[in-house]
Amino acid sequence: MAYREVTFVEIKEVVRQWLKGIGLKAISRGLGIDRNTVRRYVRAAEAEGITRDKVAAQDVDDVHVAAILTRLEAKSEREHGSAWEACNEQRAFIEEKLKDGLRLVKVHRLLKRRTVVVPYSTLHRFAANELEFGGRASSPPVADCEPGKEVQLDTGWMRLSEPDERGKRRRFRAWIFTSVHTRHRFVYPCFRETTQTAIEACEAAWAFFGGVFEVLIPDNTKAIVQRADPLYPLINAAFLEYAQSRDFVIDPARSKHPKDKARVERAVPDVREDCFAGEQLRTLDDAKARAVDWSLKEYGMRRHTRTQRMPLEHFEEVEKQKLKPAPTTTYHVPKHSKPKVAPDQHVMVDKALYSLPREYKGKRVEARSDPWTVRLYFDGALISTRTRLAPGGRDTDPAHFPPEQSALARRDTAFLKRQAAAHGEAIGRFAEALLDGPLPWTRMRRVFALLGLCRRYRDDRVEEACRRALDAKMYDVRRLGRMLEQAAPTVDKNTEPARVIPIARYLRDPRQFALPFGPKQSGPINTNEGEDPK
Repeated sequence: MAYREVTFVEIKEVVRQWLKGIGLKAISRGLGIDRNTVRRYVRAAEAEGITRDKVAAQDVDDVHVAAILTRLEAKSEREHGSAWEACNEQRAFIEEKLKDGLRLVKVHRLLKRRTVVVPYSTLHRFAANELEFGGRASSPPVADCEPGKEVQLDTGWMRLSEPDERGKRRRFRAWIFTSVHTRHRFVYPCFRETTQTAIEACEAAWAFFGGVFEVLIPDNTKAIVQRADPLYPLINAAFLEYAQSRDFVIDPARSKHPKDKARVERAVPDVREDCFAGEQLRTLDDAKARAVDWSLKEYGMRRHTRTQRMPLEHFEEVEKQKLKPAPTTTYHVPKHSKPKVAPDQHVMVDKALYSLPREYKGKRVEARSDPWTVRLYFDGALISTRTRLAPGGRDTDPAHFPPEQSALARRDTAFLKRQAAAHGEAIGRFAEALLDGPLPWTRMRRVFALLGLCRRYRDDRVEEACRRALDAKMYDVRRLGRMLEQAAPTVDKNTEPARVIPIARYLRDPRQFALPFGPKQSGPINTNEGEDPK
């Protein structure tokens, strides 16, 4: 592995900045040198008597830097012990097993079978330094949070279930919750990774833990995170609404940054092999029961290598009382969709129709439905709240349509009578005569035709025609239209007569024409008059 070489000038700059009172972290960030390297140079400078109270920053020269380098080179390294030598003797065996893909923990067990007993830490250090095992990037571990603050969530494929009555086997997944502080764990199997199953898993987790954590740190699964972004992630609307109802914060891990949820990152293969491998699981309920039993009796009572405590006992002692109260009511997962408003101003949500105002016709709206209500949004603003109907239902609000259309849709004959009476007294009586009798809504179109005549031929002419029709007891709208069409239009005395253009205006003098005007002649016209007959 290649290491970056620190130049003579950089060492001098490290010492100068440290003498000025700048911290090691700031020096490391500014010069791009590892903080531990900066610390080694500073300690060597102190050992050479180059301290802040004795040497000024501007007085540092090449002699001081050479003394620091001499001290660092003269420092003897600690010799390796017998465990390291034992690993070195088994170098070929260790290298071969690692190339075959075995985990280092398994290699450590195989060495014990060969009567080579060495500490695992020594084996890991030997494999990392001599055989280039694992990553070389060093970073400080993220500190654990306070009890009850954070729980990390990951998901992954598990095992195949046993054959059912038709001989088919199904592969199931699992949501894995791990407490950051106590490492207590809960597993919830499912067949599909959806927002619905994510909410169901959270509800089961809060019941298992006996409370709700303040922060949930999930992976960037589409069931929870709609768009992954390190600064402004977009959370799924349904899951965000659920988080608001249960009062916890969602803090998604960054994409391709497993250290953001390191407590649960390696849990998937462990749960798959330790919890479900070799078990007879015929149904999903069997898998759920096995997961709870494993979390409480096996994993929960196994000493954790990091905390050196039993996760279940540790959780019961220091964390359970710090959680928020567990939910006592059932959460009904709402359904979100984006339907389009049809030309009849109705939108379909869960196979039921709901009307909207005319300005939303042809546009897509956001619908949120639960077992009781349907809320419709446009551009983030709530535009309508309706009672949810069963599939096939229809909720039409008359206020969303023009009065004429609403009256026709509701068979409101009284509205049509009022409309006709507004144009004239006789017109109103004619409309009442049209609607008189059983099933008046079957003759509503005739009244609409009457109102159309009012728009076409002025109210006064239609009023007069309706009066004559009523006197003659004639109630036919088409005959009324022919009467208006054939009647001579009345002349308004207040209007000016049309200007008559005199005919002589366009007459011309006869001399302007090429042929003289004369009496009509019989026979062909001689166009060569006045010319020589030859």
